[in-house]
Amino acid sequence: MDLSTTYMGLKLKNPIVPSASPLSENVDTVKAMEDAGAAAVVVYSLFEEQITHETGELDHYLSFHAESYAEATTYFPEPEEFTLGPYEYLDHIANLKKAVDIPVIGSLNGVSSGGWAKYAKNIQDAGADAIELNVYYIPTNPNITGSEIENMYVDTLKAVKENVTIPVAIKLSPFFTSMANMAKKLDHAGANALVLFNRFYQPDFDLENLEVVPNLELSSNWEMRLPLRWIAILYGQIKASLAATSGIHNHLDVLKIMMAGGDVAMMASELLRNGIGRISEILKDLEHWMEEHEYDSIDLMKGSMSQKSVNEPAAFERANYMKLLQSYEPKF
Repeated sequence: MDLSTTYMGLKLKNPIVPSASPLSENVDTVKAMEDAGAAAVVVYSLFEEQITHETGELDHYLSFHAESYAEATTYFPEPEEFTLGPYEYLDHIANLKKAVDIPVIGSLNGVSSGGWAKYAKNIQDAGADAIELNVYYIPTNPNITGSEIENMYVDTLKAVKENVTIPVAIKLSPFFTSMANMAKKLDHAGANALVLFNRFYQPDFDLENLEVVPNLELSSNWEMRLPLRWIAILYGQIKASLAATSGIHNHLDVLKIMMAGGDVAMMASELLRNGIGRISEILKDLEHWMEEHEYDSIDLMKGSMSQKSVNEPAAFERANYMKLLQSYEPKF
């Protein structure tokens, strides 16, 4: 059974790639993921703020609004609480490359096109096979236009691409006015892959203590439908590889992503919740399903359920929307 796939030009033995998470902080854990069958690994993110600010500056940056908004600083970790500093991160990449044979993908998390983007070259020199650029930005300023936000993403991508020769993926959110056009812009700007989608973590309020409470919840299976939908729409329309992340928990989820047109299925929550051994279990289930349904390879199914052959994808989406609403029957 041929489970191999190609992602950003990297030949992978299967489509399962652990996404950036605390699991990649330890060399032995990454080695265990490789042993379980992971085809590549995305390393935990290094943040723009860690690169551009000295400790004192970062302290000031994180507590800037402390007087006007007492709870503001609860959103941010103390500088010493970051998992890896810039130099330790490079050492970690180098150590991972010595320990495993699978591709190691570095992760940069930033929102501007400043000098921090040059650090991508250091990650490349440390041995990373590719870089995932994680753009996490919530536009709260009502004076910033949608075009300005889009240009920020493109400029940040270009700044990173100018400093490296290895492939660069960009992980983005689904909240663009025209997601398909944004994908095309990033494709033209040189993105080797689009990772769909970033999860925006929603804070909660503690009403007893009147505090803002950061709240991180692991993904649920239903969250996979959003990247599934957009991969099916974008397949065949752009050159960049397509990766799905969020909500992938079993072999059926992986199969759906492949049939939509994805090149890899990234997962973290399933491994954090149920252990690294889930990788080998999912791979076995994947092979069993393919054997039962007479698929000899991943390539045979890739894109088979995409919208590539649909003349009017927007009309197709609207037709399905109307059909869904008309088909629901209340159970009371």
